[in-house]
Amino acid sequence: MASFTAQDVKALRERTGCGMMDCKKALQSADGDMDKAMEYLREKGIAAVAKKAGRIAAEGLVYAEVIDKVGVIIEVNAETDFVAKNDQFKAFVKECADTIAANNPADVDALLSMKAKNSDMTIADLLREKVLTIGENIKIRRFARMEGDLITYIHGDGRIGVLVKFDTDVASKDGFEEYAKNIAMQIAAINPPYLDRDSVPADVLEEEKKILTAQAINEGKPQNIAEKIVAGRLNKFYKEMCLVEQDYVKDSELTVAKYTDKVAKELGGTIKIVQFVRFEKGEGIQKREDNFAEEIANMVK
Repeated sequence: MASFTAQDVKALRERTGCGMMDCKKALQSADGDMDKAMEYLREKGIAAVAKKAGRIAAEGLVYAEVIDKVGVIIEVNAETDFVAKNDQFKAFVKECADTIAANNPADVDALLSMKAKNSDMTIADLLREKVLTIGENIKIRRFARMEGDLITYIHGDGRIGVLVKFDTDVASKDGFEEYAKNIAMQIAAINPPYLDRDSVPADVLEEEKKILTAQAINEGKPQNIAEKIVAGRLNKFYKEMCLVEQDYVKDSELTVAKYTDKVAKELGGTIKIVQFVRFEKGEGIQKREDNFAEEIANMVK
């Protein structure tokens, strides 16, 4: 008979967060050896990940942080919005962000293979543990990392996250942080696809020109007039799609560019918005249409 006690089961549960029965089975399999039991649970986690991998994970949260001028924004998905409130899940997301900040992985696969910043385990091992403990499919979907003068903004308990980079000589002055936060909030609210005109890809611009030209011709305008109309309508396109040309949400008399210039002048320096990333939890992922109550009812039949 396996040599372990109820206290051992409790201790393993406290160390891993796994259920009592899973901990008991692990200790039985390991003949009471605590380290081997933990390894058993990790291996079981591998199977759990494979079993749950086909489930749609469109909930979770977006998290962002800046530490010593290194900024990270990351989206980690789970199956239900309850998980986003789970302290273990939140701690895992932060551990991923800390590891990205410290090691600058090229992509998600590289991150998964890395040793976690604050643990002896890899991010992949930690992920498997969370799948086992929480009982849902969990996926690290995407992340971005920047260095420099940065600001973050999180909206709706992790539903939307923004990370913005600035080129400025007034980052340490009173008033800059408020300005930067306002820019991040503008990005969160309006969701501009591009920073400025130079950021619009050539193929996107050409397609827009074709559409606008066809519209003008269909309105009965001759080709030479249509070209002038397209030039005017492109300005509207830029105003809608480019952050710096948008109306500033807190003062529609200003564009974002003019608001930036105004603050820079007030602070006695220069400010340029260099780059931004906006993640919205689950965007582009087809969410489950199942009725949760019906699913539970089917499970207990």
